[in-house]
Parts: sequence; C-alpha cells; structure tokens
Amino acid sequence: MRASSASASATASVWEIFIAFLTIGATSFGGVVPYLRDGLVTKRGWIDDKEFVEMLSISQSLPGLNATNMAILVGQKLQGGTGAMAAIFGICLPGGLLMYACGVFYHLHGDHAWTTAALKGVAAAAVGLILYTVVNLSQKSLSRKFDFVFMAATVLAVNRLHWSVPRALLIVGALAILFHRPGRMKANLPE
Repeated sequence: MRASSASASATASVWEIFIAFLTIGATSFGGVVPYLRDGLVTKRGWIDDKEFVEMLSISQSLPGLNATNMAILVGQKLQGGTGAMAAIFGICLPGGLLMYACGVFYHLHGDHAWTTAALKGVAAAAVGLILYTVVNLSQKSLSRKFDFVFMAATVLAVNRLHWSVPRALLIVGALAILFHRPGRMKANLPE
C-alpha cells in the first residue's frame, strides 16, 4: 500500500532518497521517465500521479535533463536542499560512470558494424519505453478532449513550424493556461 505524499516526506531519509535515485539511475535504460514514475509513484508513493505530471512538466520546461530536474524537485520536496543533493548525486552517478566506460569503448570499437547494430536496437527499445510512458501519463493528465488540441499544437509547432521548444511551450502553454484558468465557467468548456 502506498504511503501518502505528506507522510512520505517525514519517512524518507536522505540515505533512502540517495539509494532510490541511485537505483533509478542505474536501471533506467533507454529513457528515465518510466523508471522515475515507477520508483517514485508506484513503488515508494513519495509523490502521486498528479504531482509527478506537474514536476515532469516543470522539469521538461526548464533547461537541463528531465531526470536531474526531477531529482532536484523530489529531493527538495522530501528533505529540502540535502534531499535534492542526495537525489542529484544518486541519479547522476551510475550514468556518469557508465557513460565514461561507454565513451572509452565507443572510441575503441565504434566503427564496427555490430556496435552500430546494438545501438539501433537500444534506440528502438527506448522509443517503446517513451511511448509506454506517454500513453500511461496521457490517460491520467489529459482530462478533457480539448487537451489533445494543445498536445497536437505543441507537436506541430516544434515538428512542422520548426519553433524552438521554449517558444512552443511559452505560446501553447500560455493558451492552455488561459483555457484552464480558474473561474472559467464549466458550462463553456468543451468536453
């Protein structure tokens, strides 16, 4: 049974935060978002799906890696600055060490056909993990049919109009905020 977010912050020690993010960092092959959700929401209950989507939105809207931004936000929520530092070190340590080893290996063997084939296979699996997370989160965060318009507008702005991601987020995000603003009459909202 999952602990509520309020009680989780009192029971998650700095060491537990470090170990949780170290585990996520060491096991999140191909894309970290599904592993973050599984580790933070499903297994530990430190945050709920609503908080996860909100923190992920913030993490994706800011410069830097989603995983490190999420680690800072969750660590800060659970144990303040010390929790944020433990989370960031935990999530970055395994990937940093592994990428250093991969860099050395790729430098020595990157021109071999089997290396290229292995990378293509890993890329396909990564896309599958991302698609799984998109489907799972969209079921929980896209509550109105009109939300899909904002999603499609963002994709079109970046993919077809070649807007920068910050520009697309600012413009489409501002429109979505106006649409979802508090006090808007529910009778006027399209479902």
